[in-house]
Amino acid sequence: MNRQTELLKNIDWLSIFLYTLLVFMGWLNIYAAVYDDNHSSIFDITQNYGKQLMWIGTASVLGFFIMLTDSKFFTAFSFVIYVLTMCLLAAVLVFGTESHGAKSWFELGGIRIQPSEFSKFATCLAVANVMSRHGFKIMQFSNLALVGLLLIIPAALIMLQPDAGSALVYSSFILVMYREGLHGSLLLLCFIAIAIFIFTLLYPPVTVVSMIIAGSLIAFLYYRQNKQELYRVVLFIIGCFSFLLFLRWLLGMTVGIERLLLYSYLLTCLVGIYFIYKRKMRHIMLILLTSWMCLGATVGVNYAFDKLPTHQKDRINNLLGIETDLTGAGYNVNQSKIAIGSGGLTGKGFLQGTQTKFNFVPEQSTDFIFCTVGEEWGFVGSTVVIVLLMIFILRIVYLAERQRSDFSRIYGYGVASILFFHVAINIGMTIGMTPVIGIPLPFFSYGGSSLWAFTILIFIFLRFDANRLQVFS
Repeated sequence: MNRQTELLKNIDWLSIFLYTLLVFMGWLNIYAAVYDDNHSSIFDITQNYGKQLMWIGTASVLGFFIMLTDSKFFTAFSFVIYVLTMCLLAAVLVFGTESHGAKSWFELGGIRIQPSEFSKFATCLAVANVMSRHGFKIMQFSNLALVGLLLIIPAALIMLQPDAGSALVYSSFILVMYREGLHGSLLLLCFIAIAIFIFTLLYPPVTVVSMIIAGSLIAFLYYRQNKQELYRVVLFIIGCFSFLLFLRWLLGMTVGIERLLLYSYLLTCLVGIYFIYKRKMRHIMLILLTSWMCLGATVGVNYAFDKLPTHQKDRINNLLGIETDLTGAGYNVNQSKIAIGSGGLTGKGFLQGTQTKFNFVPEQSTDFIFCTVGEEWGFVGSTVVIVLLMIFILRIVYLAERQRSDFSRIYGYGVASILFFHVAINIGMTIGMTPVIGIPLPFFSYGGSSLWAFTILIFIFLRFDANRLQVFS
């Protein structure tokens, strides 16, 4: 009895309240998104809102049992859970049901289960297990490689389905690693990689390569230690470039200008290596390595982009403004923005959304559920939803910081990172700021797998927090 009383006392009831409120608001919007006068009963299980009500009930039971489970169970069996989930991800590729071009679901008696949703909390547990080990340092290559492997395995299996959106969720763990000591320069590299991806699609290779070289020169100037050596590097770049241009003119070579820039920069790097070796200029090594990665990315981006499915390439092209197709790849986003914009300041009112009611917005109860929020509740309602979601995420961050156990803290940051990624990308794609990659809005999008997975993800952490005075090994 004392143990149960202590558990009830230590549960973070504010988080429970926010979770319940968000789930209820999500269910109301699912009801509004698919409302039909012929199916007005909220308990009609032939409609999405009736099914979602059943999922909510089972999720509540699931959360209750998680809170009754000993916290040590999740730490002791974290890798077992991870391996079992990876087996499910592999099995769905063989035995799964295909829908919308992806084999991502198991279908059992009319019920669909999506393993990729559950792999998120399993990966979160495994990462917390590894990173909480005694003496773990994220900047050691072996440790960084191990964490990377734990993330790459589920992401790769999900990409084989293929489901690029769910695979990209694992990139959010970069925030967890940063909190646990990942150097800021590596985080900067991630943003540089994103910028190069966008620039390579928007501009010719010669422009991108020139930008990389210019950025490298600026970095050389900023981190200069020996002005004389720096001037030699700059003069060498100019000399190599001029010499190659002269050869091209003299011999009538057909080598493109971007290749000339690339060759000149590679020659420059050779001289840079000499300076590093002689003068121990580590900053130059970092600049050169970063530059090499950037140059390699300019080649790899186009190759990888060409390998994407046609509908994903079209969505990215529409997002970046390379193409405009309001009746094809850009139709979903265009209708989404119309629906949200039509809501105005205070919205049209509950069940009064015409864009969603007459099915102008595709996937309006799943990926584009935020359109219903924007149309029926307007700017004010959309702001309230976003604020509540952010408060909930920040609450989890606060709870994570007060943990005595490294395992609990790391897991908590994993929960917050996954939720933030889902919220930012889902809302971003409904307003045309991010590509349409098909990931649910937590607690709002219709789907049993996502609701169950988010419930498990969150309630495991709340169970850890209820035992925050303990330290898990």
